[in-house]
Amino acid sequence: MNDATLVEEGLKFLVLGMTTVYAFLYLMVIVLKIESKIVKKYFLSVKKISPPCKKSQIQTANEDEIVAAITAAIIEHRKQ
Repeated sequence: MNDATLVEEGLKFLVLGMTTVYAFLYLMVIVLKIESKIVKKYFLSVKKISPPCKKSQIQTANEDEIVAAITAAIIEHRKQ
């Protein structure tokens, strides 16, 4: 084999490989978009907040739970 045929063959493999990768990624994006639509339609439930409860109260409750979890993890870590 001479150098010209090796370069041609290399370019063929380059085009084939890049086309395969591009096609796979394109197909993956399409499948993920379809899956996202299905999940949004059938599996996501929207939790409604009752009127007396405000967002700031919910956020404070979540922050308190996070602080409690972090504190418990630190205490448990220090026991070891």
